[in-house]
Amino acid sequence: MTELFAYKILTAEQFDQLKADGVFRGAPVDLTDGYIHLSTRDQAAETAAKHFAGQDRLVMVMVDLAPFGDSIRWETSRGGALFPHLYGDLPLSAVAGKVVLRIGDDGLHQFPAGF
Repeated sequence: MTELFAYKILTAEQFDQLKADGVFRGAPVDLTDGYIHLSTRDQAAETAAKHFAGQDRLVMVMVDLAPFGDSIRWETSRGGALFPHLYGDLPLSAVAGKVVLRIGDDGLHQFPAGF
């Protein structure tokens, strides 16, 4: 794949821990599966709806994939789509940006305009 960035949705507590530790080692599902689940820009909204429904004030971080090399593997997942999986820790230095995802009146997460 030629994606330059991927996205990780974190709870506010997980994001605070990432800032405090300087590294994110994974959410419970990541630790169970042995890699950190990431999404592409086109996959992020569905990931939020499927795995974080009803959770407000999530933090979506934009991850620069360049430093990871072979630690990023594009693997088949939901619906046969290829998803980026990070086999290793996510350092704060790889976070290129973040947005807070709020729940809208329609009950769905509100993504930035143009996302």
